[in-house]
Amino acid sequence: MADQADQTLARLTELGLCLPERSPSRANFLPYKRSGNLLFLAGQICEWNGNPRYFGPVATGYDLATAKKAAEMCALNLLFNIRAAAGSLDGVAEVLRLGAFVAAPAGFADGPKIADGASELFIALYGDRGRHARTAVCVSSLPANALVEVDAIVELKD
Repeated sequence: MADQADQTLARLTELGLCLPERSPSRANFLPYKRSGNLLFLAGQICEWNGNPRYFGPVATGYDLATAKKAAEMCALNLLFNIRAAAGSLDGVAEVLRLGAFVAAPAGFADGPKIADGASELFIALYGDRGRHARTAVCVSSLPANALVEVDAIVELKD
């Protein structure tokens, strides 16, 4: 059960954001797997309560702010699963790594700029503990024709 005094969740609200009510898996896999204090989070697409909201591939003349919101939505789904695994968003010791995938045509160079939407949310919530290693790549397609997918590895507190 989630901690009623979750300070990180309160910070999320201060940022004008909230967690989805659910984050369903789209296939036969677990949304997360814990090994010791490490939490491995499956990739989350830019969907809200199971409904995709941003679609790829990135088009010519795309709006960076909108694309970053898609990555931020992926991060919100990851946070939903962190809370489910740890009982509270305050249970995060550090965000270790993000992997971001952006549906884009060959030669598209701004995938990392789009992935910043997820990175910036983790840093806004956790400060230096939210700074992480990251890979951002462009791919030809993602599940449900999503624009972005992000996975993560976080370390949980003892």
